[in-house]
Amino acid sequence: MESIGNIWLWSGFSLFVLFAVALDLRGVKKHEDEVVSFKQALWWSLLWVGLALLFCAGLWLWLDATAGRELAHLKASEFLTGYVIEKSLSVDNLFVFLMIFTAFRVPPVLQREAIVIGVIGAIILRVIMILIGAWLIAKFHWILYLFGAFLLVTGVKMLVFADAAPDLETNPVLKWMRGHLRITNDYRGMRLWVQEAGYRFYTPLFLVVVLIGVTDIIFAVDSIPAIFAITTDPFIVMTSNIFAILGLRALFFLLAGMAEKFRLLKYGLALVLAFIGVKMLLLDVYKIPVAMSLGVVLFLLIASMLASVWASAERSESRARKQAKRQHGGHT
Repeated sequence: MESIGNIWLWSGFSLFVLFAVALDLRGVKKHEDEVVSFKQALWWSLLWVGLALLFCAGLWLWLDATAGRELAHLKASEFLTGYVIEKSLSVDNLFVFLMIFTAFRVPPVLQREAIVIGVIGAIILRVIMILIGAWLIAKFHWILYLFGAFLLVTGVKMLVFADAAPDLETNPVLKWMRGHLRITNDYRGMRLWVQEAGYRFYTPLFLVVVLIGVTDIIFAVDSIPAIFAITTDPFIVMTSNIFAILGLRALFFLLAGMAEKFRLLKYGLALVLAFIGVKMLLLDVYKIPVAMSLGVVLFLLIASMLASVWASAERSESRARKQAKRQHGGHT
């Protein structure tokens, strides 16, 4: 499988990822007793997005100088499209994280550690799955059609069950842990387990971290095939995925208070998955240009977000009218 990646690009990117993860861990350790503010989350989110765009620009400049402008345009477009898709799918992932934190009443200061562990797990998982996916596609080209069908079915399923609230109590992993592990009744700081009376007890934070890991696996199954619909270049697939993951911690705290405002975003994400699935199924019939794919994805996401804001405003006005009506009725 052809790739623009060479030993220097792979080595440089690997060192950057290690530095970025170390920086995130250091930030959590240094401010472990502080709650992440909206302003802090916003600046960190802008920083990670800026780094991704800077990488894209650097990639374009390097390819333009060494391989020609046409390839530079193509690979930069593939990276940007893949990054937008992976970033948008990660938003749905974060909403599930929020549901887990709410269900387990995780204190805000502990949410940061859980997210960082989840990010590290997601990076390791993505690397493994991307390598396996690249190998499968190189050996069996027809597997792209299976990926396409899977994404189309997943997108349709998300549309049908968009309003269905997940029930953690029926989660088989959680049921198994509660039935086989000794669990403390309360949190013990950032510790995942403690020794008491000669036995190991696991804290609720351990359950949260495991559920986040399971969530990462489920979402990786959706997101990895989606990026292969844009490009089969392992370097572009890997870099766009990892850049999208690196900013998850900041993005979570940015979106934590805005989940209700973007209730319709799940429909946009479902349509994105369905569109990518159709794109893969039409691979040998009509190859949808990367730029067009990026335009469609951005349109679906922006449209669903604007619709969410409009619907939220309508609900607020409706509640205000009902309240005013009740107050007026009470005075008559």
